[in-house]
Amino acid sequence: MTLKAYSKNERIIISLGGSLLVPEGIDADFIAKFKKFIVAHIKKGYRFILVTGGGKTARRYIDVAGQVTEITDDDRDWLGIHATRMNAHLVRTIFREYAHPRINTNPHDLEDFYGAPESILVAAGWRPGFSTDFDAVVLGKYLDVTRIINLSNIERVYSKDPRVHANAVPFDQMTWKEFRHIVGNKWNPGMNVPFDPIASEMAEKENIEVAILNGGDLANVTNYITGKKFIGTRIKG
Repeated sequence: MTLKAYSKNERIIISLGGSLLVPEGIDADFIAKFKKFIVAHIKKGYRFILVTGGGKTARRYIDVAGQVTEITDDDRDWLGIHATRMNAHLVRTIFREYAHPRINTNPHDLEDFYGAPESILVAAGWRPGFSTDFDAVVLGKYLDVTRIINLSNIERVYSKDPRVHANAVPFDQMTWKEFRHIVGNKWNPGMNVPFDPIASEMAEKENIEVAILNGGDLANVTNYITGKKFIGTRIKG
């Protein structure tokens, strides 16, 4: 599947799944490869907004808290949010020479992001009830970004979980209506779907395209960025 290439003066939002940063422990090998990948594209003139997920760090805190005491959805969300912020600090640190010094934790407060000269802007979780996918879409809305790359440990969207259902059907391209039919319309902390249902609703409204790609294959991500044939799912319209 091919697509129009990103313009080199176009900000690229990457929603960086916590499953890549912290699949079990912190994945130093992936992080090193990701840095090399991003820096190579920066040197070609590309600019990025990196939005970090929480990964196993979030789930472990939520699980332990739930084992010890009764917790609310707000509790779960706040634990996840702080995990995304820790991951964001890690990402901003490794990109220190290229990144804006402040990590955004409120996508509606972007005063110092407008016109920022740095090649990388880093963002993390905002508040309960909203995922980092949602944050990425809000950033796209206010910063005039019409395409988002969602990187996780899956290579495309399926009709159902392929790890459980052998007859799961993969999609190369689909509409937001088709995608939302699969994932539903409600969000809950720790939900494991390719893209948050609430974020999907907003992306459809704002006419934002999302590409679901496997972050473990960064050469394939380059293919998407440069408009070449790629493996993944494009959701739009």
